[in-house]
Amino acid sequence: MQLVPKKYFITSGRSTSDISSLNAFDRALMDAGISEQNLVAVSSVIPDGAVRIDPVDLPMGAVTHCVISQIRGNDEEMISAGIAYAYRKDGKGGYVAEGHLHGPAEGLRSELEKKMNEMSKIRNTAFGETFFAIEEMKIPAGMYGCCIAALVFTEYR
Repeated sequence: MQLVPKKYFITSGRSTSDISSLNAFDRALMDAGISEQNLVAVSSVIPDGAVRIDPVDLPMGAVTHCVISQIRGNDEEMISAGIAYAYRKDGKGGYVAEGHLHGPAEGLRSELEKKMNEMSKIRNTAFGETFFAIEEMKIPAGMYGCCIAALVFTEYR
């Protein structure tokens, strides 16, 4: 059996915790609306014909495939996590790049652009417009923080 995604949505979140980085991650997942799923990280291909939809509620405990970026930090660090995605100009699907940085979103956006350019180059195919979902935060003193961004697959053919 092959699972070929036909729909996906984009989401992101960020949060802090005074307990642990795991709790900050859990809260960031809640902020993004994907905390009740069993997330399975997959690589970076948007199948031909897959369409972006608005975020949807998924069943609790569902095994959920996603391209996800996360970063955790603490105590006044600046962190950012994000994804970039684009479709091939020839109409044969698209690609996603994920990244994270101990630094601001501006630097991460530049890194993601470079990754997308390299993906286009090594495939010898042109991409259309690149879209971004990036979260950044400066973590308060004495706290843990986490930023996430994800492309979440929802239905399969």
